Amino acid sequence: MGNPTAAMLVIGDEILSGRTRDTNTNHLAKELANRGIRLCEARVVADDQDAIVAAVNALRGAYDTVFTSGGIGPTHDDITADAVAAAFGVPIDVREDARAILEAHYQRTGFELNEMRLRMARIPEGATLIDNPVSAAPGFTLGNVHVMAGVPAIFEAMVASVLPTLTGGDPLLSQMIDIDRGEGEIAGKLKALAEKFPDLSFGSYPYQRNGAYGTQLVVRGTDGGQLDRAMVELAALAQ
Repeated sequence: MGNPTAAMLVIGDEILSGRTRDTNTNHLAKELANRGIRLCEARVVADDQDAIVAAVNALRGAYDTVFTSGGIGPTHDDITADAVAAAFGVPIDVREDARAILEAHYQRTGFELNEMRLRMARIPEGATLIDNPVSAAPGFTLGNVHVMAGVPAIFEAMVASVLPTLTGGDPLLSQMIDIDRGEGEIAGKLKALAEKFPDLSFGSYPYQRNGAYGTQLVVRGTDGGQLDRAMVELAALAQ
């Protein structure tokens, strides 16, 4: 059996417009790799309910775990919770435990828990809450979908809360080497090496430095011994 799989769904017009840079996918990929979970796909969709529903249903059926970021705030375009509820075919409403968390937070900070802020307590039926130690408003888990905030600090805190609950696999290891040759020059040998080590993943990434072309070769896998043997042969490509 291979390592567990995961997908990332980034939600928000601000990502697609270029106004905001997505850093959450990068963070998640690194954290999952450390736990032996393969991030196999990442998608970005607009603040559109039909698009979110379609993406959630496609990803949750294809992978062991799905993470979403964005769209669970207090504004009118924060529709992720509604879309996830629709994807699972369950009702959504303000939940008392989520309301209590928000009431305590706003009493402590001296702000009013108004109608729009109360939107963040709307949780699909059957979901469990994800703790938010940064700004209190919880995320939630429904089935194999973990719904999280888009603000990086909050997303990272929620990931840290969820990861211990997931079944991981062997840690995903990687090694790399730079060689002063173009991709086209070593592509055939790299293909042969990938066929020799089918349990490893090989990547090649061209670069230009000081007017000279080269290629960074990266090999990934869970077997440290195989990884070391492959690196010896990769190093030979640089000769």
